[in-house]
Amino acid sequence: MKLINIGFGNMVSDGKIVSIVSPDSAPIKRLVRDAGDKGMLIDATYGIKTKSVIIASSCHVIL
Repeated sequence: MKLINIGFGNMVSDGKIVSIVSPDSAPIKRLVRDAGDKGMLIDATYGIKTKSVIIASSCHVIL
């Protein structure tokens, strides 16, 4: 297990990452909104513009 730094002191296990995608497309925006509604969204941006969206194997969405 290796931890990957995603910024601002936050880390994600490399074994849990399914994909890393751009937040600009409509399907990804919908995925982020739905994850927020279900309580599965982790916002690690600290108010900075989102540059990528990480989708984890546990169905969590990390900004």
